Amino acid sequence: MKTVMTGLFALAVAFPVAAQFPDRPVTMLNGYPAGGNVDIVSRLLVEGMRSKFPKGLVIVYKPGAAGAVAVTELIRSQPDGYTIILTPHSALVIAAQVKDLAYKTPDDYDPFANVVSYYPMLAVRAESPYKTLKDLVAAAKGDPGKISVGSPGEGTSSHLNLEDLMIKAGVKMTHTPFKGWAQSSPALLGGHIDAVVAQPAELKGQVDGKRVRILAAFQPNRHPIFPDVPTAKEAGYDVANGVWFLLMAPKGTPAPVLKYLHDAAREAIQDPKFSQTLAERGIDADYRPGDVLRAGLWREYKAHTEILQRIGMLKK
Repeated sequence: MKTVMTGLFALAVAFPVAAQFPDRPVTMLNGYPAGGNVDIVSRLLVEGMRSKFPKGLVIVYKPGAAGAVAVTELIRSQPDGYTIILTPHSALVIAAQVKDLAYKTPDDYDPFANVVSYYPMLAVRAESPYKTLKDLVAAAKGDPGKISVGSPGEGTSSHLNLEDLMIKAGVKMTHTPFKGWAQSSPALLGGHIDAVVAQPAELKGQVDGKRVRILAAFQPNRHPIFPDVPTAKEAGYDVANGVWFLLMAPKGTPAPVLKYLHDAAREAIQDPKFSQTLAERGIDADYRPGDVLRAGLWREYKAHTEILQRIGMLKK
């Protein structure tokens, strides 16, 4: 009887919340600084979702710890739908396994829509002496630890691709973590680091301006925006760890509220204008609903456990 009453109470609470939602502004957390790819996607997404949120849909930046600072804030937020996050899945399947965080597995939050996917790339300054990935690897072999490579942060997919490359190439480079492209880009252009692992959308402007040269794509096939850039596999190193950006809410958010959020996001993601704008930046719109997404996160979580174990990063 107690269980039945608890269930009825939960329904009584959920449906009034759903009926009123959203009756105040909704916050979309962003775990990276303005100017990076997460920022670009979140702004486009908010533009497409805004009509469903008459009281406002506002991006709030909480950079740090490879996105984990923002995810932690989400986890600790009220599960009422008024705080959501757009985050790379690396903050969920990598950071959670290498750091002590308030969340551990894909069962600790409610994902409701995947938004985009892409694969990172390795780039150097245009005037760099390294013309190919093999040039960079050869230099690293000749002077272990001298080559410094930036990433958006420790525990990101970009970082993991670098670590995987070092293992498979048998070399040692120095990983230099930043809080995002807004920091790693000036460091690369200023000569403070030798190379950077970054996202296609972030690199495109610098490549078009002939300030940066991409050495390799960490993906199964060549990127359509950069058809002349070989994959790491073509150079002999089978490294290809992709990235998803997904939307999620705190665990326990009422189902009707999650549906409202999901439907608003799906409509924005499936808008041809959204897909076209992202395609021009080298990113693929990749809508997947919550149930499919959670299953995918679990697959990625287990796959990354093996990779992290292999490169010695798995938290004991």
